[in-house]
Amino acid sequence: MTQQRTKRRFRKPGRVRPPEELGPPNGFAMLPWLLMGIGAVSNLIQGKNPHPVVGSLAVLAFNSLYVAVVFRAFDRGRRESRTTWWLIGAMAAVTLFLAIAFGGPYLLFFPLLGLAVGSVTRGRRLPQVAFPLCATAALVAGLRDGWDAINVAYGTFISTMVTAAVLALSETVKELRATRQELARTAVEKERLRFSRDLHDLLGHTLSVIVVKSEAARRLAPRDVDAALAQIVDIESVGRQALTEIREAVTGYREGSLGTELDRARSALTGAGIEPVVRRSGPPLEPQTEALLSWVVRESATNALRHSGATRCEIEVSGGMERVRLTVTDNGRGTDGATESGNGLTGLRERVAAAGGTLESGPAEKGGFRVVAELPVETPASRELEPAE
Repeated sequence: MTQQRTKRRFRKPGRVRPPEELGPPNGFAMLPWLLMGIGAVSNLIQGKNPHPVVGSLAVLAFNSLYVAVVFRAFDRGRRESRTTWWLIGAMAAVTLFLAIAFGGPYLLFFPLLGLAVGSVTRGRRLPQVAFPLCATAALVAGLRDGWDAINVAYGTFISTMVTAAVLALSETVKELRATRQELARTAVEKERLRFSRDLHDLLGHTLSVIVVKSEAARRLAPRDVDAALAQIVDIESVGRQALTEIREAVTGYREGSLGTELDRARSALTGAGIEPVVRRSGPPLEPQTEALLSWVVRESATNALRHSGATRCEIEVSGGMERVRLTVTDNGRGTDGATESGNGLTGLRERVAAAGGTLESGPAEKGGFRVVAELPVETPASRELEPAE
């Protein structure tokens, strides 16, 4: 509290507060307009009204109804309720009574009624209410005080339409601001999800390869130093590549190459003592499609390294004119439940589905584990990037 008071005390003079600090309009903003009825109050105080008690009660009733209506106008549920329109009807009846019975300054209750109507009415209903109100104001003013009072109709029209337009614009700005905040929050969540998936896939695969090659180097060191050094060199290469990929993932510019990922999978499987069988056929693929299939190859190879206990892993890519199919099958004992339901395959399934494809995983017919991914040759993202003809 002390800090807030200090900030208010030392705020620079002349500083314009932004709209979000001022807050949305409310019923208090409509109360100063009641000063339009000061002429009628003065008429009552000076004793110029032939029926001061009736006039005073009518003015008090109008002001009370006006306050009730304008405060209900800023709550959408209460604004559109029948009670609010009953209050508007009562205001109209009191306004007609004051204008017809007394005229003069009491005609200014028509613009005040227009303010209340404009604060409540929105959209297509506005003309249906505003024009009859203005016509009534013109007719009553003309019959009561002659054509010199016809400007009351103009004031009623302006007060009704301007109030409705300003409040509708204020609501639109409020909704746009809320939408902008929601879009920003969604963008942050989407980027956080992308980064977490990329980091999981990158580190999961890389650390698995490093562990496998480290174990191979430990086993080879006592009897074949050169082979062990070769594994250590591979570990260094994998680590450097992982650093590059993590930097690319952080900046959001990583695009996987399917050919490169197939070579890495073959090398990692071989280092783990798993025989890789890689087959690829079909036309060239779009970069977005290759990137998705690269993630599937990486995750499937990682699962084979970490969980399957396989001795053979087959990776087959077959493409047609419209769709491409990737199948990864190992002859191990399959993956455990944690991996199947975890972030890896679940996240990939969501990515593939978003690109218009499918990803299925489960036990193979002859034992082992199989991952099958199908994608359109042109993903929605790549179609959006094509220039319009």
